[in-house]
Amino acid sequence: MEWSNIYLAFGLTLFAGLATSIGGGIAFFAKRTNTTFLSYSLGFSAGVMIYISFTEILGEANLIIGTYFSESTSAWLTFMFFIAGVAITALIDKMVPTHENPHEIRSLEQMDNGRPCPGRKLLRVGVFTAVVITIHNFPEGIATFMAAVSDITIGVSIALAIAIHNIPEGIAVSVPVYYATGSRKKAFWWATLSGLSEPVGALFGYFILSLFSSNIVLGYVFAIVAGIMIYISFDALLPAAHQYGKHHTTIYGLISGIIVIGISLMLI
Repeated sequence: MEWSNIYLAFGLTLFAGLATSIGGGIAFFAKRTNTTFLSYSLGFSAGVMIYISFTEILGEANLIIGTYFSESTSAWLTFMFFIAGVAITALIDKMVPTHENPHEIRSLEQMDNGRPCPGRKLLRVGVFTAVVITIHNFPEGIATFMAAVSDITIGVSIALAIAIHNIPEGIAVSVPVYYATGSRKKAFWWATLSGLSEPVGALFGYFILSLFSSNIVLGYVFAIVAGIMIYISFDALLPAAHQYGKHHTTIYGLISGIIVIGISLMLI
């Protein structure tokens, strides 16, 4: 593990998290949502994360665990911790109320057509929304940080994929805050604030690595991270991409993401 990558890993996680501010800022500069571009981009992000999870992170996890156990045992342990990552993320996602789940896509047109709701207080709406997004984005911060600490090239790829995913999440935060306050500026700042949950996830990842610095723990963590990324790809990225655009647009983005990241990793 390259501990010299830690600062850069934190920086990448912060970059990915603050991409929600781009979604919030779109309200200032755009009047319509480019659904085709978003659909392709989200599909592309899913392709990147799925490919990296199965070919790089999960393989690295099995390799590390295999130095301590037999081939059969290491394969089972890798699989079990991978499923644990999926289950943990699913549990966190289950904690998010359905009507406030950030996977619920909202567009700029909804902001323009909606009316502010004076009966809903900014503090109540803003704090609740921030808590919801924090819960949802926390494992993404862990995944980005852990990947970057292990391999900075993979970390950059994941950070970019998460950043693309966080742009529509920023819109999802902006819309209810705008409904509550009528202020686009406040909607932008709440969207920005919601992204800070990912650096918090990175801090948690750093704490785990500091507390359990043995390679076997790192192998378990990598398998869990792969599970987190796969769940995010299939539960958040692909459904959102499909909802934004046509089915084929999503598939083209998915395949493009796999091809681009595959070639990139082979050339580096």
